[in-house]
Amino acid sequence: MSYTLSEHESKQLLKGAGIPVPDDALVETADAAVRAAEALGHPVALKLCGRAIAHKTERGLVRLGLRDASEVRSAADALLAARRSGDGDARLLVCRMVGGRRELIAGLVRDPSFGPCVMLGLGGIFAEAVGDVAFAVAPLAPGDAEDLIDALRYGKLLGEFRGEPAVSRGKLAEILEALGRLGAARPEIRSIDVNPLIVSGDTPVVIDALVELEGEAR
Repeated sequence: MSYTLSEHESKQLLKGAGIPVPDDALVETADAAVRAAEALGHPVALKLCGRAIAHKTERGLVRLGLRDASEVRSAADALLAARRSGDGDARLLVCRMVGGRRELIAGLVRDPSFGPCVMLGLGGIFAEAVGDVAFAVAPLAPGDAEDLIDALRYGKLLGEFRGEPAVSRGKLAEILEALGRLGAARPEIRSIDVNPLIVSGDTPVVIDALVELEGEAR
């Protein structure tokens, strides 16, 4: 038996493990969403967030690029109205917008033979088009994160790209190493899915994350 943490809970778990996560706010009402957006700074993204909501995009539960209080309030009202009885304790997650044209995916899986393994791959359209993914056994030893980055067949996309700087291999390696430490230290974690990990400038930024835990939900 397993259960999935909400996006907010998952990000907080990653943050506690030392992975940089942009500021966000979990609120219950449209008024609170407006105040949170003003505190974070526009534009913001607004999502309906809950443990039972794993596929927000497919259900139209994400609003991006909200530029002022009026847009935030309208989006919040629409998302709250879209809640279903099976969504459980669904609230509004207000997130600072992060821009970037390159997307990665990263995470952790438990292999029956090798145990916890860190995963890195190209995200976005490249995830479906080329399926470029690499794995390394956790926890990562010195140099493993670099080897994992180099293992991507289309890793040259992480270099200078259409006027954008090369991805900071050091910052990406720190995220991969933290995922590995988390998987080794927390055997109840069945999987971690960080998708997308958007490259903003030279920095990989966690945009969405889901953590699956072994056991009964608490």
